Amino acid sequence: MKTTLIKDILVSQPDGKTVTVCGWVRTKRDSKNLVFIQVNDGSCFASIQLTYNRDENTNANIENELKKTTTGASVKATGKLIESQGKGQAVEVTLDTLEVLGKAPVDSYPLQKKGHTFEFLREIAHLRPRTNAIGATARMRSQMAFAVHSFFNENGFQYVNTPIITASDAEGAGEMFQVTTLDMKEIAKKAVEAGAKGMDPAKSDNLVDYKKDFFSKPANLTVSGQLEAETYATALSRVYTFGPTFRAENSNTPRHLCEFWMIEPEMAFYDLYDDMDTAEAFLKYLFRWALEKCADDMAFFNQRIQKGIIDTLTHVVESNFVRISYTDAIKELEKNNDKFEFKAYWGCDLQTEHERYLTEQTYKKPVMVYNYPKEIKAFYMKANPDGKTVAAVDVLVPGLGEIIGGSEREADYDTLLARINELGLDPASYEWYLDLRKFGSVPHSGFGLGFERLIQYVTGMANIRDVIPFPRWPKNAEF
Repeated sequence: MKTTLIKDILVSQPDGKTVTVCGWVRTKRDSKNLVFIQVNDGSCFASIQLTYNRDENTNANIENELKKTTTGASVKATGKLIESQGKGQAVEVTLDTLEVLGKAPVDSYPLQKKGHTFEFLREIAHLRPRTNAIGATARMRSQMAFAVHSFFNENGFQYVNTPIITASDAEGAGEMFQVTTLDMKEIAKKAVEAGAKGMDPAKSDNLVDYKKDFFSKPANLTVSGQLEAETYATALSRVYTFGPTFRAENSNTPRHLCEFWMIEPEMAFYDLYDDMDTAEAFLKYLFRWALEKCADDMAFFNQRIQKGIIDTLTHVVESNFVRISYTDAIKELEKNNDKFEFKAYWGCDLQTEHERYLTEQTYKKPVMVYNYPKEIKAFYMKANPDGKTVAAVDVLVPGLGEIIGGSEREADYDTLLARINELGLDPASYEWYLDLRKFGSVPHSGFGLGFERLIQYVTGMANIRDVIPFPRWPKNAEF
């Protein structure tokens, strides 16, 4: 039953040849003599029009199938490809045969031809890809994933798959999902019994015997593949990981997900400035790809989701990113503190309002802020000579704020060990990571880009839950 995709039929010559169309009905208009059916198969934004003229050809089989042809039904149709008489597309298909493969009853199919809120669509995540917005977002997500691999392949990077289950915390934040095969009900039962016998709650940890757990130690879903990627960067020079990560952060906002995908390149022999060069080139490559290879979907996003998104991406592609130290950025923000809800001061973590002010008001283009206070950055970032800052960088873009975070990594064994101890982390958990500084250590850098945040920016979608196929957030793990 192999058929030609609608995206390929739409660019074919209207020479009267017979074509087979398979897809889902978007709309049907049935007048006395003419019937117009819009069919979409998800291969592109546009649908193809099937036409049936009763004055020219009365077909009992087609008439019978038309009765079952409703919005959402799947159909298989054959007909002649001719020049379209209507507006919006060059070709259409005059029906010779029509078969309804799967019905979609009007009284129960939830995606009828009317407006639906994104909140409602999240409740039917298994059907929402059939809508214009979610379908276009899914195609953009696919294209951006391909562009990610294309960029790194063209620039000498090796693709590395890092573990989803880990015993270390790359961020040191502790907001991780624990992975265990221990019986929680049995542990709870022991706790109740121990409490009844007067056990000191301070000793309750003794009730959990990790030697009986699958990995014989506490294990969690990863928050980042960075640390593991560094092991391969110190052997293959340039690598990247692109996979799912997890944060048990109880944030119920349009900007947070519990499960999301991260793009994390790591480069040996790269300092902070090389890192910034790569991040700028990477973003421009992705945005250029979206503009040039996803024109139809971008036109939809520009018209229906966020007006001006094409101009925004074009501006980023054509701009030289401003590079400014954190200290200088704070000085600039302090001049305008009366405009902010959160006042800027040296040592604060920049808020979205600060980041957008720098990109949209001060410089009117993307901005890279580097050399942050060490107290607000991760343990693995390279210490600067001033003793107060680390070689970290955040890439800020107009309309969003931070889109990339990166740094030069600490390459000195003693300095890194001291920092781990200073933050109260367990050096034993990072012994393998410290070994990279003990044996053949090199300057190296990297950055992280949340894939969903990228898709959100490219599409203009307001809620991050609408740019991932099956979103996970607190109290929600459906499908």
